[in-house]
Amino acid sequence: MTLEESRLTRTVHSTGTAGRTGASGRTHVTATSTAFGTGRSRRSRAFVRAAVWWTGVWRAAGSGIRTAAEWSAETIRPAGALVAFAATIGLVLGMLFGWVEWMVAGAASVLLLLAAIPFLFGARSYDVDLTLTHERVVAGDDVAGEIVVRNDGHRLSLPGRIDIPVGAGLVEFGVPLLRPGHHISQPLDIPGMRRGIVTVGPATTVRSDPIGLLHRERAFEDVHEVYVHPRTTSLPSTSAGLIRDLEGNPTRRLVDADMSFHAIREYAPGDSRRQIHWKSTAKTGRLMVRQYEESRRSRMAVVLAVSEAEYADSDEFELAVSCAASLGLRAVHDARDVQIVVGSEIPRVVRGRLRANRHIPSAAPRPMLDGFSGVDLLESTMPVGDVCRLTAESGERLSIAFVVVGSRVPLTRLQQAALAFPADTEVVGLICDERAHPRMQPVSGMTVLTVGTLDDLAGLLLRGATS
Repeated sequence: MTLEESRLTRTVHSTGTAGRTGASGRTHVTATSTAFGTGRSRRSRAFVRAAVWWTGVWRAAGSGIRTAAEWSAETIRPAGALVAFAATIGLVLGMLFGWVEWMVAGAASVLLLLAAIPFLFGARSYDVDLTLTHERVVAGDDVAGEIVVRNDGHRLSLPGRIDIPVGAGLVEFGVPLLRPGHHISQPLDIPGMRRGIVTVGPATTVRSDPIGLLHRERAFEDVHEVYVHPRTTSLPSTSAGLIRDLEGNPTRRLVDADMSFHAIREYAPGDSRRQIHWKSTAKTGRLMVRQYEESRRSRMAVVLAVSEAEYADSDEFELAVSCAASLGLRAVHDARDVQIVVGSEIPRVVRGRLRANRHIPSAAPRPMLDGFSGVDLLESTMPVGDVCRLTAESGERLSIAFVVVGSRVPLTRLQQAALAFPADTEVVGLICDERAHPRMQPVSGMTVLTVGTLDDLAGLLLRGATS
């Protein structure tokens, strides 16, 4: 082997060794990178699990705090909150500064709170049954009922209290010590109620300690709605709407055939031969036919003003509601077609651009009186003139219309409201003024009645029917 070949062999071996060494180094770097990525992925998953766990813990803690806050707000009375504050301050300051008096006050407050807790037990062992004798009464009448309380639990029930909301008021009943399976019944007497729809219930059991630190309530689902109807008076049937017959009044419109005979005129082409009056034809020598006034079934409207600006006070409005209800009730009893219209609530932003009326059911006495129970004075509504105008535009041909208003509506406005109805509709204005004497006066084509009490209405209508 020559010197050149020997050099070449060493070079080749050196190159091969270097290549293997480089390959081995690259393999080691790749394995290290893979191990580093795996560790980082594990740390990321652990971090995500920790974040999810802490989120669940935070939500559970927040839910528990909210539940505790709601329970505290419902259970702890102001006196109980004051005692709890005194217990906390007394114990903390007594331990920090060694004040025995503060520690005694805090311990006494804690004992009071602990002694009040047993009185809350058994609030859900009651079963309360509330019944009312009548759910429809007249304004001023009492509402009678009965409340029955049973102990459905298996333990002795401590004395408690039952609250029954009656509209904006509250009726309280004391419940004595009840053994398991026993019950008590107490009468429920609600004194004279004002007109409206009054909600009675739900009955709520209240458990509280004698000092009034803590209390617990449970409301039942038994709720009653009492319809307090307006006071009404009996009106003579012959004077209902100042219309004396049930078939309808004759109008000023002349027709060829009807029930109310008007006159005899000369025959015109197109007249029916059945209407020829032969005696007049024989006397005059020309064909003469009968002519009639159109008669239609009496249709009556009662328009009740409900704007606060049209009444002096709430008592005057109650008189107006009673008068309108009496007129509607008489019309229903006489089987007349009647529509009862009141103004509707209108938002202030669209007042003057929106017109809306509300119709009270008039098919039967009970739905009609129930509708009158829900009529209230409105601050934002149409004046009575617009209500009459919208009623006249409804398309119904009216025989007579009663417009019931308060003392703050002058005669000029009442006349303008009457002009909204057709010329053949008789309009009667009814002004309710508790300070005025009853009177009847004709005012430019309409009749105006002024009543001071509900009993004045029957006399005025009877006078108008006989005049």
